[in-house]
Amino acid sequence: MFYSVRSRLIASFIGVSFFVGAVSLYVGGQLLNRAVFSEARNRVSQDLNAAREMYESRMRMIEVSLKITTLGFGFVASFTDGDISDLVFRLNGMAQHAGLDFAGITDEKGKTICRIGPHSVEGKESLPPNPIVTEALKKKTLASGTVVLSEEFLNSENPQLAERARIDIVQTPGALPGAEKSVTSGLTLCAGVPFFIEGQLLGVLYGGILLNRDEKIVDTVQGTVFRNEEYKGRSIGRATIFLRDVRVATNVPAPDGGRAIGTRVAEDVREHVLERNERWTKQAMVITEWYITAYEPIKGISEETVGILGMGVLEEKYVDLRWRALASLVLITLAGMALAAVLGTSVANRIMNPVRQLIKASQQVTEGSLTPDIGPPSHGEIGVLQNTFKEMVAAMGRRRAESQNRLIMSEKQASVGRLAAGVAHEINNPLTGVLTYTHMLLRRKDLTADVRKDLETIAEATERVRKIVKGLLDFSRQTKPDRDLVEVNKLVSSVIALMENQALVKGVQINFNPAESLKTVNMDRNQFQSVLLNIIINALDATKAGDRVTLSTRDSPHVNEDGQTGIEIEIADTGCGIPPEHMNKLFDPFFTTKEVGHGTGLGLAVSLGIVQRHGGTIRVSSDLGKGSVFTLWVPLEGRVK
Repeated sequence: MFYSVRSRLIASFIGVSFFVGAVSLYVGGQLLNRAVFSEARNRVSQDLNAAREMYESRMRMIEVSLKITTLGFGFVASFTDGDISDLVFRLNGMAQHAGLDFAGITDEKGKTICRIGPHSVEGKESLPPNPIVTEALKKKTLASGTVVLSEEFLNSENPQLAERARIDIVQTPGALPGAEKSVTSGLTLCAGVPFFIEGQLLGVLYGGILLNRDEKIVDTVQGTVFRNEEYKGRSIGRATIFLRDVRVATNVPAPDGGRAIGTRVAEDVREHVLERNERWTKQAMVITEWYITAYEPIKGISEETVGILGMGVLEEKYVDLRWRALASLVLITLAGMALAAVLGTSVANRIMNPVRQLIKASQQVTEGSLTPDIGPPSHGEIGVLQNTFKEMVAAMGRRRAESQNRLIMSEKQASVGRLAAGVAHEINNPLTGVLTYTHMLLRRKDLTADVRKDLETIAEATERVRKIVKGLLDFSRQTKPDRDLVEVNKLVSSVIALMENQALVKGVQINFNPAESLKTVNMDRNQFQSVLLNIIINALDATKAGDRVTLSTRDSPHVNEDGQTGIEIEIADTGCGIPPEHMNKLFDPFFTTKEVGHGTGLGLAVSLGIVQRHGGTIRVSSDLGKGSVFTLWVPLEGRVK
């Protein structure tokens, strides 16, 4: 029989170990996977912010170069003198210094006067409109941003720019198919700066860079953000600039080893970024490899979406990191399960001896012995079982003692009531005399400081005795309620008004949530005011500055044994709470946790008596360190019997 139990215990240990291990592996794997890829998404999102800053800093560099040029006195003088050769010289110097692909000067009507490139001086032919110049003339101040320039405009500026801007579109897996075979427009960063003389607009200086096939920005981002970090011989990070959904500048590798110029972005990215104008961060296939990517729209000068700025981090690094961490977790979990199985077998063997001894002890109890031999104490659950068995046997003897104690306690309480009723009146008269003469002496002006201090101590101690006597009288009187129909909400409001100053001094907020259309209750107004004051005072004593006390009233769904309906008054605080070991003593006479001189321990006992005489009850719940809730239930008609 014992061998069978032993086998079942061992099987249980092993089964539980493997179950817990499997659950731990599953949960741990999910959390690990989520943590790894969440970190990767956060990183690529931050990298995209850095790329955006570099993109915009390139724009600011163009703006600064143009502004500095227009501020030069020689530039304005050459323009007013019509010195085209000097203007072209200045344009070429500025373009070389700022790395501009195109630059030029127009008059106040937008007609091009000169520019860099093979056609530095304009002829008579009409030219396509220059969007950035048009915007600058319209605003009469700096205009800058991302602009899509037509093939016609680029060709007029420099045929080499038009050729560079032309990109054949490559069919890309996962992308939205399109009818276009190539891109002919150019995505540019450009700016236009109007220049004036004595407040009169003379013209506009414009310039910019063509992003199609440009490698400087994307490679700068890769080198700055990722520091050219590699994983398994491949760069860990990539940067891309799209004209609409076509890659025009990128360091994403193509299958042939070059750059993936002309490939399209994935369809779901296109939908979120281009059509919905949302930032998109997710795992995605980029040409031939999986990346953790982040994309955001590029806005044109008219706030229209003209392209996408994208970043990607090689997913394989994070996948490998996840698998390495998961492998370590699996090994640790398997080792733990194996160790648990070995320890389980050992524990099962050790469990059997105490169990056998407990069986013998049970037989002794069956024969009438209340002092059975359970053997030497064990550790763990078996030790708890042994102690529980001993307590169970001892409880049989304790019940009788507890019954006697309860009887003695009831007699003591009755004695206290009778003693209080007889003694309190005898004590009150001399106490009144002592307190009266003490205060009369304190009015004298010829008292020394020591004598005055002693008299104040006497007055304070005498006042405390009076409070104790009053509590004894309240506890012993059991005064019959003087009932009347009471509007409970008004009663609670009046009690709160009495306590507001005390709460304000302590820094505690008192709130009241009255129930609408609350029924009137047949009760003793003064006695219930005393009950509410007692409980609120206790709540304030249990709170500190910044805490709150909340009173609520409501119609109760409960009925008592006489079939009466009632209302509930709830007093809740966010104070220190009540220790579990004190919960059963709250309404015992003279039980208090307050310091000496700050409570008699009779307030809750008196309050419970008042509520019970009305046929009601008091429920208490408390969470240590979070607060307590006192709920008073009172029948509408009062006590029947």
